[in-house]
Amino acid sequence: MGVEEAPSARATATATDTASGNAAKVKKLTLIPLIFLIYFEVAGGPYGEEPAVQAAGPLLALLGFLIFPFIWSVPEALITAELTTAYPGNGGFVLWAERAFGPFWGSLMGTWKFLSGVINIASFPVLCIEYVQKLFPVLRSGWPRQVAVIASTLALSFLNYTGLTIVGNVAVLLAVVSLSPFVLMSLIAIPKIKPHRWVSLGQKGVKKDWNLFFNTLFWNLNFWDNVSTLAGEVDKPNKTFPLALFVAVIFTCVSYLIPLFAVTGAVSVDQNQWETGFHAQAAEIIAGKWLKIWIEVGAVLSAIGLFEAQLSSSAYQVLGMAEIGILPKFFGVRSKWFNTPWLGILLSTLISIGVSYMDFTDIISSANFLYSLGMLLEFASFLWLRWKSPSIERPYRVPLKLPLLAVMCFIPSGFLVFIMVIATKTVYLVSGVMTVAGIGFFLLIKLCKTKKWVEFSVEEQKEIPNERHVF
Repeated sequence: MGVEEAPSARATATATDTASGNAAKVKKLTLIPLIFLIYFEVAGGPYGEEPAVQAAGPLLALLGFLIFPFIWSVPEALITAELTTAYPGNGGFVLWAERAFGPFWGSLMGTWKFLSGVINIASFPVLCIEYVQKLFPVLRSGWPRQVAVIASTLALSFLNYTGLTIVGNVAVLLAVVSLSPFVLMSLIAIPKIKPHRWVSLGQKGVKKDWNLFFNTLFWNLNFWDNVSTLAGEVDKPNKTFPLALFVAVIFTCVSYLIPLFAVTGAVSVDQNQWETGFHAQAAEIIAGKWLKIWIEVGAVLSAIGLFEAQLSSSAYQVLGMAEIGILPKFFGVRSKWFNTPWLGILLSTLISIGVSYMDFTDIISSANFLYSLGMLLEFASFLWLRWKSPSIERPYRVPLKLPLLAVMCFIPSGFLVFIMVIATKTVYLVSGVMTVAGIGFFLLIKLCKTKKWVEFSVEEQKEIPNERHVF
């Protein structure tokens, strides 16, 4: 006999569905825009993959982008597909942790994932400037660089404010334009490829930088679950999400590997030149300056897509947390004109500007560390929900029993722990302060509820009910 969800869980789910239903008066996301939003949540093209070669040489970089998707991207995408179809409301992973372990862990998950997201947002204007400064050297440092980062951040945030459907359609266009020069470069490079370069472990005397190598892989292939926070805005999510994730995983891996094979096989340069932005220099070597300029323009367009997708995820996460009572009700306010969560957009934008002064490597490392904490909790939530609530309807279900699911989660969890161990002192400091702040914020919210200082949409689960466990 199946196990029913607790009444409080049903009430919360009903409130979430009602809020999502009220917000669904505008056109919802369909399959194609969702695929490209997922693509930009994760990748946005091969821009930013170059440091993997600088850190460990061509062979290990190629192996990394070949193997890492199977031990990380695929499990994360499968978990996202199952839990998003089981709990198809805004909030995504926050909702999953709250259902599994209660309001404290839901709140802490929200803190870790939201902060990792907005820190990640800050990296995209920086990545954009890394390419643009090659055309305009004045942007290399000083106030012109800071002004460019802040101005681009504000302008892109306004585009996000105009609506998720617009953002999704823009993502399709940006993907086509930004990937076109890489397709062309790869084709032109074919006659120049020397396969023996692919098996190079790097130049002699160049020490391998494992911190940079693994953080580059991780940063380029994570955040698959971020799209779950948009579940309430997707048309027929039970069918659309699994298919969109499947296509996006394949598309993302191919978009990384083909240019990497082409450039490492066709270009021989000092390994230290493989820094962020090197693909543009490689394009000039392979085809000429015209293709270099096209790739640099494509980098700007890719950064726009990355920014928009991540900002959408963070803003709708805030909306979802308000809908299930983890945040005050006013955090769920939407624009009257575009039906977008304008307060979530504003909050995400201001925090991203605040951390934009950090070094690019520190930005992605801090985002990775906080994201790792959240993913460990997400894996635990996934396994616990399979054990605790086996009869909840799952329109998509990972076709494995619980022991094999545990193995599937254990392998990437080991990698997460490794990423956290090799972090720098700056990353530990930033992540520690933000975690403590997240705990303090939960206690503040609890006090606000007790004193009734602010209004909340619903009361979240007070406790996790006892259920019969089925293996």
